[in-house]
Amino acid sequence: MWIVLIIIVLLVIAVIAIYNNLVTLRQKVQNSWSQIDVQLQRRFDLIPNLVETVKTYMKHEDEVLTKVAELRTSWAGATSVHEKAELDNELSGALKTIMAVSENYPDLKANQNFSELQQELQNTENKISFSRQFYNDSVTMYNTKLEVVPSNIIASIFKFKPEELFKTESEEARQNVKVDFGK
Repeated sequence: MWIVLIIIVLLVIAVIAIYNNLVTLRQKVQNSWSQIDVQLQRRFDLIPNLVETVKTYMKHEDEVLTKVAELRTSWAGATSVHEKAELDNELSGALKTIMAVSENYPDLKANQNFSELQQELQNTENKISFSRQFYNDSVTMYNTKLEVVPSNIIASIFKFKPEELFKTESEEARQNVKVDFGK
């Protein structure tokens, strides 16, 4: 009788420990996504200043500036990791174009506001990159825990769902930016 009771108590303790570990990992994933979200929002908040600084130098590049403004507006409506990842990839491409165009305007490169904004964006990009890596590491640990025995049994009982990795899906986002002034 005591042996059965001890086995039941040990099983209950094991279930509780596994459940708590899954909850902790899920919270870590949510926190790491929040960190990405904060950095992406910071980048979107810097963009109007960058656009205003660059506008006078880039009159013939209106479509790039319009695209950046549209992406910034779309950001507010995005709700999923996938949607925000797509917007982030598109914005990264547009920002690369702006930075590449700046190379052709010595006055713009010398502009203190532009230099400061460029540095802020570069710092933010580094933070975003680190946050993405941390998020994907957290998601991988969590999703692995959902699949390995015995935690997969507890995860299925309590309906834990796998999380989505933050990834670049478009080939365009992986390409170097090409700037063509032959319009």
